[in-house]
Amino acid sequence: MKAGVVGAGLMGAEIALVFALAGHEVLLHDRSEATLACAIDRLRGILDKGVSRQFHTPETASAALARIRPVSTLDAMADCAMVTEAVFESIDAKAAVLRALDTACRPGCILASNTSTLPISTLAAVMAPDRRARFLGTHYFSPVSRMKLVEVIPGFATDAAVADEVTTVLASIGKQPVRIKDVAGFAVNRMLHALLIEAVKLVEEGVATPADLDAACRLGLGHPVGPFAMMDIVTSDLCLQVQEILHDAYGERFRPPALLKQRVAAGLGGGKGRAGWIEATQNGQEGM
Repeated sequence: MKAGVVGAGLMGAEIALVFALAGHEVLLHDRSEATLACAIDRLRGILDKGVSRQFHTPETASAALARIRPVSTLDAMADCAMVTEAVFESIDAKAAVLRALDTACRPGCILASNTSTLPISTLAAVMAPDRRARFLGTHYFSPVSRMKLVEVIPGFATDAAVADEVTTVLASIGKQPVRIKDVAGFAVNRMLHALLIEAVKLVEEGVATPADLDAACRLGLGHPVGPFAMMDIVTSDLCLQVQEILHDAYGERFRPPALLKQRVAAGLGGGKGRAGWIEATQNGQEGM
């Protein structure tokens, strides 16, 4: 199967990788040639660390990477059997890509969105009516090369046979798909952000520090990573964005805490090269 992925960022590049590791030819698109080059370099590093050993047959970095072809135009996706949109979590950005793919891809192509929060039927509305039966959500989890879960979200118009086909494809590339109803935030993010919001409130109230709450979640709940370490990895900026979408959909229970907004505005969102919760804790500024 020839697969396509639009968006060569953290998620999109690794989605391309897991398809390539399973033996599929993959086209990886981004508007930026520099972003594409960086994505391939990062994937090479992931493979060098042995991610391929998770799969049934041995793979080398060169073999897997040879199956990923960077492309700078969406027209290159014309003969793909399945294309996954994995761009910025913005309804406008995703809608623009999906409209373009609707035009560029052949009628039988399955289109999927890696949105983590936006309802699939809302995104489907930007495409031609006859495309909507072959569109659904496939929400991967970071890092995609190691996390097995994928939420499969059929929209109102998604053909049941298409959802079944995608579920089979995901299982074949080493993922564990679960079917989720098409609602804002789906299932995992609703549970996760309820936890993150309460964790930030505990810091706001002076109940415990981020470091101690991370330790409590690891040692008391068995979580592999605590809520503040997780926010530093995915960035508090993205967490705030997701919580604003959930707040709009569900009301007060998902209102982003004031402290989270304050830290994002102050540039303390974590991520590559930026201070986050853990660094602030180490510097004695956990209440900032």
